[in-house]
Amino acid sequence: MSAVSDNASAPASARPLLARVNWTSLAPWLYTLGLFVLWELLVMALDMPPTILPAPTRVFEAILQYWSPIWKNSLQTLYTTTVGFAIAVVAGLGLGLFVGWSKTIYAGLYPLMIGFNAIPKVALVPILVIWFGIGAVPAVLTAFLISFFPIVVNVATGLATIEPETEDVLRALGAKKMDIMLKVGIPRSMPYFFGSLKIAITLAFVGSVVSETVASNYGLGYMMSSAQSQFNVPLVFAGLLALAVEGIAMYALMAWIEMRMTGWAHRSSMSH
Repeated sequence: MSAVSDNASAPASARPLLARVNWTSLAPWLYTLGLFVLWELLVMALDMPPTILPAPTRVFEAILQYWSPIWKNSLQTLYTTTVGFAIAVVAGLGLGLFVGWSKTIYAGLYPLMIGFNAIPKVALVPILVIWFGIGAVPAVLTAFLISFFPIVVNVATGLATIEPETEDVLRALGAKKMDIMLKVGIPRSMPYFFGSLKIAITLAFVGSVVSETVASNYGLGYMMSSAQSQFNVPLVFAGLLALAVEGIAMYALMAWIEMRMTGWAHRSSMSH
């Protein structure tokens, strides 16, 4: 027991190197590296041709070879996704507050929103092309449509689930409907709102890429579709990696904003 306590109380510089490593921070990098190593070994063991499953080394070679088009198309996809997501945040927050304002409104509009969300957004792309033509606008609108629903539902749920006892107490103290919403409802819905942003931003990327695949001459979706038609599978995987990097970065940004804005709702997780 004394040896263990002495080791625990020893200065950081005196502890073994492995004990000083922050394995939690390194875990994402180590797991990612392990995934690429396993992928490389699997391709070598099965002798996979590059047209079926290229090895990571071939994919990274494609990234270096086609760096300029990958960079330009990545910026285009990031642009359309961000614009569509920003519109979804504003519209979703506004409609979510409206839907959650009244149980009657919630009961009336919620089935309609579920029905709209059940429509595959790829089926709407041809309609958007007819209305707005081929280009960035259909990609922006598809990103908006696919990321809009989670924000509305989470905000409306946060407002609609206020405990009846809380409302009764506040009304007994003279509070009006607007007071209850401003003092209790909206603060209560904020963790739901900021939590939904992490889901919505990933869906926005899906919407942009789907639209770019069939209705654009720019973006990662268009680039991967063109590469697929030329059987350039390493470039397709390079586009997927670029899309994954953008998605992870935007998700991390949304998670950081969530913790900054609603840290009071995550006290238990922040204390560890």
